[in-house]
This record gives sequence, C-alpha cells and structure tokens, in this order.
Amino acid sequence: MRDHDRPGHVASALADFAADTELTGAEDPVALFRRVAASVPAYRAFLAEHGVDPAGVRTMADFRRLPLLDKASYHQRYPLPERCRDGRVEGCDMVAVSSGSSGRPTVWPRTVVDELRVARRFEQIFRDAFRAGERSTLAVVCFPLGTWVGGMFTTACVRHLAAKGYPVTAVSPGNRTDEILRIVPELAPHFDQTVLLGYPPFLKDVIDAGTASGVPWDTYAVKLVLAGEVFSEEWRDLVAERAGLTDPAHDTASLYGTADAGVLGNETPLSVTVRRFFAANPGPARELFGEARLPTLAQYDPGSRFFETHEGTLLFSGDGGIPLVRYHIADEGGLVPYEEMLRFCARHGFDPVARSGSTGGELPFVYVFGRSLFTVSFFGANVYPENVTVGLEQRGISDGVTGRFVLETEEDEAYDRRLRITVERAAGRRDADAGAIARSVRDQLVRLNSEFAHYVPADRQLPHIVLRDFADPEFFPAGVKHRYTRG
Repeated sequence: MRDHDRPGHVASALADFAADTELTGAEDPVALFRRVAASVPAYRAFLAEHGVDPAGVRTMADFRRLPLLDKASYHQRYPLPERCRDGRVEGCDMVAVSSGSSGRPTVWPRTVVDELRVARRFEQIFRDAFRAGERSTLAVVCFPLGTWVGGMFTTACVRHLAAKGYPVTAVSPGNRTDEILRIVPELAPHFDQTVLLGYPPFLKDVIDAGTASGVPWDTYAVKLVLAGEVFSEEWRDLVAERAGLTDPAHDTASLYGTADAGVLGNETPLSVTVRRFFAANPGPARELFGEARLPTLAQYDPGSRFFETHEGTLLFSGDGGIPLVRYHIADEGGLVPYEEMLRFCARHGFDPVARSGSTGGELPFVYVFGRSLFTVSFFGANVYPENVTVGLEQRGISDGVTGRFVLETEEDEAYDRRLRITVERAAGRRDADAGAIARSVRDQLVRLNSEFAHYVPADRQLPHIVLRDFADPEFFPAGVKHRYTRG
C-alpha cells in the first residue's frame, strides 16, 4: 500500500535542510522517548518487560533510569519490522547491513530524512573546514560500496550537499585502488579541490600507490574525510605530507560513525587542534582522558544525537529508521562540554580557538577509544575474537595452540597498519606454524566476516602472527582472566 504521507514528509525535511545553514539546537531526550514509545512496537514491549510505564517518564531523572538497549537485549529479540516506526520496515527506503560477531547480518533501515540528519555532519566538515561553499569540490567516495553503511550512505550525504547548492560533485569508485587512480587524474584537474573519503589505512595505501604511479597529489588540493579507526597525529602528519596537505587541522576530518545510526560526531578544525595539543602534551591528555592512549576527539550536535556515559562507555539516543533510546554502543570514551574543554586548555596555556580560527559551532566534545567488547577495528571492519577462534580450531592448527590469543592493530615503520595476533602455544609444544595459523585465520575471517572480506584489501588480510609460550607472563599470565584485545 502506498504511503501517501511520505512525499509531504520528505519534501518538508528537504526544504528544512536546504534552508537551514545553522546547526540545530538540543532536543529534549524525554520528547524523543515519548515519540519512540508511542510509535515503535518493539520498544513498547521492551519497556513492558522491564516494568516501565511510559506515562511515568516525565523528567531527565526519569529518562536516566530507563533500561539500556543493545544488540543482544533488543535487536536480537524483536523482529525487524517491530523495531521500525509504526512497525513498518517498508516505511524505510534503504537498508545497511553490518556483519555481527558470527557473520549473521544486522540490518539497519533508514529513510532520506534519516540521511539528512547525517548530511549535516558532512556539511559542517565541507563548509567549515574545506570551505566547499567557495570552491568547486570533487568528492571521491573510497568506502566499500554495497550493503555496508560506508559507501552508499556517504555518497547519499554528499549528493544532499550538492542539492543544497554546494559546488560538490561525487564519484564513487569504492575501495578499488586501481579505479580510484584511474578516475582521480581524469577528474581532479577540473576542480579547485579533491576530497578523498575512506578508511585511514586504505587512503594511505591509495596515496602511496598514486605517488608510485606518478599521481601529482600536491596539485589537487587534497582533503581527507576518514572514519572507522583511531589514528595517531604522527600518522596524520605523514599522510598530510605525502598527499601535499598544507594544514592538517583544516584539510582532514575524522567521522565518529556506526552502522547503527550513521555519523554520531565529527572532527572539526577546533577538535583536531585540541587533539594535536594533547598529542604533544601527554600529561594534560592523561589528566583529561584518564588514559595514556589518545582517543579520537570529535564534536557532536545534541539536537541530533544525545550522548550519555555508562561505566566508561558511551550511550546515545537518536531518531532513525530504527529509533534508539539509551543505546549502549559499547565504545569506550566520554564527554566534555564545550566551555569545559576551553577552560581546561586555557589552564594549560593553550587557546585552541585562536590557534584554529574555529569555534567548532560551540558544540560539545565526545572522545572515543574504541569498542570495549573485545573487537578491534581494521580498515573500518570490526574484527571479532569469535572469528579468529574458528581459525585456530581448524584441523592441523588446534593441536599446537591453546586457543588463547591477543588481537590488536599496530603500525610498522612506514606507518602502515597491520593486524597482529599473539597466539599462545600449547603446553610443551614448539611445532606451531605461524604461517599456517595466519592463513587459517585469514580464511575464516574472510568466510565469516563480510566487512573484513570487503573492507580489507586482499594484500592486508593475512595477519601477523606472533607465537608465545604457554602461560607467557606478558600476554597469558596464569590465574588472570584473559582479555582478547589490547588498545
């Protein structure tokens, strides 16, 4: 049956997006809760199971007592249509799919209206950092194309900017290096600047391959939009130098995004400038973030995504094809209000607004270390221990190892990122073959994890295996609960 209300709803949202040049104001999370409780059957059932009467939720204190959502307690328990507005998956016009730990797909529907919320994040980057309102811009989408969220969603958002009047033209070669290097030299000379959008290690590979084949990156006024990885400021400087970027704070921007809800936040010239200060001053960074490692530091619009923290991890609430209230995304991180961040920097003798020439829209900050639930991100793909375990359980492999391992990503001397797996030998065994283990794990990752198979270039899919003796005190100490990942 045709949805006769949809044309007017979409036209109204497009008109609002086209007319709105300012960031939205904060939305009342309680009002969002009421809309979701009234319109989403699965959420009503979830609340009933937890003894929550929606009519009793009136204040922010009430809101903060609501039960948390996650994939196990919500997505895997209720049918897809019941998680959509009005119980109608056909009310959405596009779906994205993420792999999940077992390879079973998780489906994320959305509408054009949902895309417009995310398009504002791209607009902030293109307008404020790249000055795309004043410069003709070629946007080269290098995220994987297909059912995965990155490529199709990004292409749609860039086209929304063009429809709004920005002189932006998109081309979508996906994550095919040969196609990118065939297209860019043909098109880039016709534009004032060229924006490459993709996962950090992949874009570095593209830039290096282009340099080797004679692509004159420094003549294309290259800008980078990155996502899916926490990278160092040394990495940013290296790639900026190789691509001919002159101002990394204005020429690069990382997205904090997820298949669950698109883009949740983004780097701005201000947040990059703050992060670079922290990279050069680890003492203040540890004081603020409580860690020796440096997180991704983004800003977010509370009118689009409302963040909270829970035991050192992040929650968010936001509307979408599957509206989510107090969704536990399991990313380790935290929040810093805008004025608090400026005061903290000032206390350490640094003025990031003056240094960057940007206020970042005076938006609050969110910092993200990465997933807490035993995954690592590699070329934008979530790599799960469950997939690695299958590789270690194969005939000819399992006898020589215990099945315990530590999964991490590392950068080599050339700042190329690789997947490293430290594997525990079985007691008394010295015959485990690192090469055979690497091939077995790669084969299972490709088989079980569609994101790994399609995001990670084939020549980077073979992990680096390091073998350690049984009960190695550094990686596998006896009597300690094992952790399968390292930050």
